[in-house]
Order: sequence, then structure tokens, then C-alpha cells
Amino acid sequence: MSSLMNHLSTSISSSSSSFLGQDPHFKIRPQNSLLPVKNIRICKCVATYPTEKTAYKTKIYRNANMAKLQAGYLFPEIARRKAAHMLKYPDAQVISLGIGDTTEPIPEVITSAMEKRSHALSTVDGYSGYGAEQGEKTLRATIASTFYGDLGIEEDDIFVSDGAKSDISRLQVLFGSDVSMAVQDPSYPAYVDSSVIMGQTGLYQKDVGYGNIEYMKCTPENGFFPDLSTVYRTDVIFFCSPNNPTGSAATRDQLTRLVQLAKDNGSIIVYDSAYAMYMSDDNPRSIFEIPGAKEVAIETSSFSKYAGFTGVRLGWTVIPKELLFSDGFPVAKDFNRIVCTCFNGASNIAQAGGLACLSPEGLKAMQEVIGFYKENTNIIVETFNSLGFNVYGGTNAPYVWVHFPGQSSWDVFGEILEKTHVVTTPGSGFGPGGEGFIRVSAFGHRANVLEACRRFKELYK
Repeated sequence: MSSLMNHLSTSISSSSSSFLGQDPHFKIRPQNSLLPVKNIRICKCVATYPTEKTAYKTKIYRNANMAKLQAGYLFPEIARRKAAHMLKYPDAQVISLGIGDTTEPIPEVITSAMEKRSHALSTVDGYSGYGAEQGEKTLRATIASTFYGDLGIEEDDIFVSDGAKSDISRLQVLFGSDVSMAVQDPSYPAYVDSSVIMGQTGLYQKDVGYGNIEYMKCTPENGFFPDLSTVYRTDVIFFCSPNNPTGSAATRDQLTRLVQLAKDNGSIIVYDSAYAMYMSDDNPRSIFEIPGAKEVAIETSSFSKYAGFTGVRLGWTVIPKELLFSDGFPVAKDFNRIVCTCFNGASNIAQAGGLACLSPEGLKAMQEVIGFYKENTNIIVETFNSLGFNVYGGTNAPYVWVHFPGQSSWDVFGEILEKTHVVTTPGSGFGPGGEGFIRVSAFGHRANVLEACRRFKELYK
């Protein structure tokens, strides 16, 4: 047994030695020798966020004129601030007397005509596709007879459109970039912004406005009609009466002087009469009531504030045959070319509504709606008068122009919104001359107007 164990031990020892390299061809490292030191590098793992992918960019330069525009267009900016306020105060009853959007239903005599025209489109005999870009002949003739009956304006002087705002931009395309312009200050911002986009202006300067625009100051001191003797000559004069935002209306004498200025300077007046039916005073409702105006003026108007067509979209522009460029070419012919290129004509359903507006029943219904908004205006005027404010407008337009001397318009807007949950419009949004004022719109349901006025009294008592 002992010899067997010795044999096994010897065998295992011999096998192990052979396995571990005790072989003539292998050398075994001595038992106590050190391994050679290697250069050890430590790899550190760090969590990183994925790099942001760089957006693809075209090689087209941005229109430099767009970069001149200041912030957003006024009314979308107001809507943005209103939306932020509603998120902050989700339970508040926010009342909007800011953006001049109508609130009362369109009279049924008008909507029934649109309904009839709409249903007719589903019949073989009643269907119609593209219409005349200038508008349907019957509607153009009715606009001419209703608003310009004895003023020498004819059917083919009238271009029916999707609203005065759209036509303002088309007129800017007509004039091009190499013209100078004058504008009431304050005034509807579409005149200035469209001029900037067209490249007619210089850069913006705070409290001054854009270069190459003649700002015709309209203040309480001059009765909101500019001193024409101080106005520099420009190619185009934008003029709105009754005015948005001040609510003032130019007299016959004042418009006569304006027309004479345009004649002396060889300028063209773009006359915005969108609020003419709100006129209470015996002031002209059309620039063409002034002798000689057909040689120097264009008039644009709209059904928006008469019939509640802010969403339906229907307006018109008048360009008399007598209005000529310096080379004798008729302005109306170039505008017709632009309309035919850029526009396929107003909706046939909207035009049916426009025709109904001008029927005896439609005119009566529109006057009732206008009367309702004028009652709202009186309520607002009386409220601010009772609080000791200097209040302007309201007599000839659905807007009340309230003075907050020494205060920022946007600050006043913010304070009213924050403390009363009522949306107004900051006057500075209408031009440098609007600083220190706010515009309060009379477009609203009666209960909302009364509640807003109650809150005004609570804030300023």
C-alpha cells in the first residue's frame, strides 16, 4: 500500500511538472519573481445628454423688412396676453373690450340670404364656381347706389373684396416700395405694418416711429385732426374717419383741406371709411363728398362692423376713373391687375349676404345693430366721465379713447387686466401718439359691458 501511494505521488508530481512546463522547451518563472509593471489607463464612464441636432437651414436670406417690425402685430399680442392671464386665473370671468370684434348675431334677414345661396350651390342650376375677381355685378352696382348714389361713383369703380384690411395690403402692393407715406398718429396699425413689410420705411426708433413715415399728430389739443401746414409731402396719405382708435371724425372743412393738400402735393389719399355708418354728427361719410376727391383719393370700407361680418369677410374699395398716375395711366387698371393676380374674388355666399345687407330690411337691421353698440359706447363714456377721466370718441365710432397722462399704455392695460379681468387696448399700439391712452371697445354683450364698467368704477373710485 505504501509503495502504491509513493508511486501515485511520483506519477502525479511528474505529470504536474510536465503540465506546468518543466519541459526542455519551456522555462518556468521563478516562484518569487515580480511581474513587469504595465502602463494602466483608467477609463471613466460619464453619463452625457444627447447633443441637440442642428436644424437644417436653407440659403435664403430673411426679408430684412420683416426684421424691422416691432414684436408681434398688436391684436395677436393682446390675445396672447389675455390667454396667459386666463391660465393664471382660470376661474376669472375675463371680459374682452379690446380687439374690435363684433359680438351680436348677424340679423336673420342677412343670414337667410346666405343660407339660400349656400343651398343653391348643391343644385345644378344654382351652382357657381369662380366668379369675377372684382365682385358680382349686382353687388357692385348696389354698393355704388347705396353709399355713393349722387357722388359720381359707378359700379365699375368698385372692387368687392374679403375685407378692408386685405385691400390695404393689396394697395401697398400697388404702390410698391419706392413711395413715402403719411399716417394719422395714432391710427390702425395695418397701415404702418404693411408699409414696413413693403420696404417703404426706415428703421424703428422708440417714441418716434419708423423712418420715412410722416406721423401726422392727432391729439386732444388739435381736435384729433393734424396741422396740415406742418405735414411734409408724401406720396400716399392714409386717413381714417371716423378714426380708429380715437373715435374722432373729420369735418367737411377739414377733409376739404386734406384733399387740397393731396392736390397741391400730387399725393394719393387712402381713405378708410369702415365706421362711416356710426357717424352721428353731420360729417362726411365718404371722401368723395368733397369736390375734387375723385382725382386724388381711394376709399376702402367693409361690412365687418355694420353687419357683424368680421368672420364672414366682405368689404370693398373704390378707385375712381379720374385717379391717374403721373404718366396718366389709370390707377384702377393696375389695381385690377393686382386683384386678378392675387385674389379669386370674395365668397359667393358672403356676397349674397352683402346684397341682403343693402336691401331695405337689411339696412334697417344693420342700423339696429349699430344702435346697440352705440348704446354700449354711451355706457362706457359715462363710466369714465364719472370717474374724472378725460374721455374722447364714442360719438361717431364704437371706440372710447381714455387718457391716463404720464402713464405707460401697456402698464395701464396690464393693471386693468390684472385687477379687473377686463381686456382693453394700449394706445401706444396705434403709434407713438397713442402713448398714455387706452382704447375701450363697445363691441360686447350688454351684460358684459355693464359688468366691465362696474369693475372700472371699483378700480378707480
